[in-house]
Amino acid sequence: MGAAMGLLLEPGLTGYTLAPDGPAAPGETVNVLVSRHRRQPRDRMGQRLSASGRSLIAQALAATYGVRITPGDLVRDAHKRWSVPALEVTASVTHCGEFSAVAFAPAARAIGVDLQDERDRPHAMRWLGDLLGRQERATIRDFAECESLIKASHLTKETFAGTRLPEWRPGWRPLGTGTYQVRSLVLRAEGAEPLHLALTCDAPAPVRFHHLEQE
Repeated sequence: MGAAMGLLLEPGLTGYTLAPDGPAAPGETVNVLVSRHRRQPRDRMGQRLSASGRSLIAQALAATYGVRITPGDLVRDAHKRWSVPALEVTASVTHCGEFSAVAFAPAARAIGVDLQDERDRPHAMRWLGDLLGRQERATIRDFAECESLIKASHLTKETFAGTRLPEWRPGWRPLGTGTYQVRSLVLRAEGAEPLHLALTCDAPAPVRFHHLEQE
């Protein structure tokens, strides 16, 4: 793992490791690797080109567990959820600008992760607020939590109506949608705008965060 590079979480959160002592091991813990890709290539319009989800998961497996896989080792189910049967883990991936996050959980668990920046999206936030039964617009945190739930579950944007988010607090919160629980936090990286990271799992589990700087 990379050395500490100014990546901070909201105060009071535990289970965060900037530079763990060696690779983690698959088990009951949910491991989340947040990577910063400082030299991503850009397209003709100057937009960053992100690596594929498959390659980000493979890179994260190597960094988090010290295990290298082939593309054929990654499987997706009918709900587009990733898993690595050989390692008995499930996975979820997201990217936003020069950052990516990959979450791994034990094979018996469903996991979803999402990253969102603070860009102004008034129409999308109004639409999501209505979908959540709110009188006001949804927040970026809400948006990330909803996306992570969709990634972890059978729900889609078309079947999401009726879902409600519990009031925010640190740690896992039950969603009232099956056994799924959600948690979210804010990442504050040196020289970057705040990012909202959300995790959804079908059962609460200990979470360990890792940080990797990539040139």
